[in-house]
Amino acid sequence: MTSSSLSTDPTIDTTSTAVTPELVLAALREIRDPDLHQDIVTLGMIKDLTITPASEGSHVAFTFELTTPACPVRNQFESAAREAVMALPGVSSVDVNMSAQVRRSEGRGSAHQLELPGVKHVIAVGSGKGGVGKSTVSANLAVALAQAGASVGLLDADVYGPSVPQLMGIHEGIRAEEGKMVPNQAHGVSLISLGFIAGDKPVMWRGPMIGHALKQMLEDVKWGDLDYLVVDLPPGTGDAQISLVQLIPLTGVIIVSTPQHVALGIATKALQMFRQLHVPILGMVENMSSFCCPNCGHELEVFGDGGVRLASESMKVPFLGAIPLNPALRESGDAGVPVASFAPDSVEAAAFDSVARKVAAQISIRTQRTIPLVMQ
Repeated sequence: MTSSSLSTDPTIDTTSTAVTPELVLAALREIRDPDLHQDIVTLGMIKDLTITPASEGSHVAFTFELTTPACPVRNQFESAAREAVMALPGVSSVDVNMSAQVRRSEGRGSAHQLELPGVKHVIAVGSGKGGVGKSTVSANLAVALAQAGASVGLLDADVYGPSVPQLMGIHEGIRAEEGKMVPNQAHGVSLISLGFIAGDKPVMWRGPMIGHALKQMLEDVKWGDLDYLVVDLPPGTGDAQISLVQLIPLTGVIIVSTPQHVALGIATKALQMFRQLHVPILGMVENMSSFCCPNCGHELEVFGDGGVRLASESMKVPFLGAIPLNPALRESGDAGVPVASFAPDSVEAAAFDSVARKVAAQISIRTQRTIPLVMQ
């Protein structure tokens, strides 16, 4: 809720600069969140409002609390809020403190599902088939969210081909504390993977064992407080996907595909499976979108052009972005440093940052639908 604090210094003449909390909030109500379609005051984003009268004019200060640190319009919000208040007669200066608090959805899950009390949102990343770069997207999405300021965990649930240890550059085992596994840390992300335990040994499990392993990697881990837990699923529509949906309340799922028709056809089947399981679809990501020749600059669509965007429009789900095909992605994976950290100024890192911010926006939209609006 918004509060106000007015100076009572008798030496200050406030009659000519009648700046009130009501006037400030009215000016800020003109700013609307483009995703939540409400003004920022009604959404409860303006907090700790103070007005300090002075001889030159009033100083106004407030906190602007975003719904995610990965807000794609953070800078625009700050500029708009500052300009709106500065335009009020009698205001001499404005101090805007930008902060973020990821909100948890209300009424999630059922009595039969696990509780992860410190985890606000669980994001599954799936694909119809292997080889489309799903794990690369998962790792870089987690790192990009962490770099934006969120607390993030990454669960490698690809039990048959756990590649997160290689992608994140961590190969040490898992230690236990108070009877629970303690995640490894890399690039600002908390990590759990069967690869930390199995090492180079193959995993030869049947259906029930997969569900049991997933339950352990969720329930028997000290995740701590996380804004987002990214879960890298195995490809396909099998036991792991169904078990995960049954085990925990998912905020939503992201489907990764290359633009080629073969991959897209299978990806849409995976999307339809999650829909049948009543899991929200956060959107689709097109990986290996195009290749730009470093010598001549010519752009080549190796696997086709824009297929995932068209598929997302057809399936009526958000298109979250396209990740180009570039040797930097392979190099960063081999080096164990996600490209978001390996080459932070690269086109690829920018693409993952954009995807992360769109994912965060989609989660904020879905969360807001379950939370009553904060009226001022």
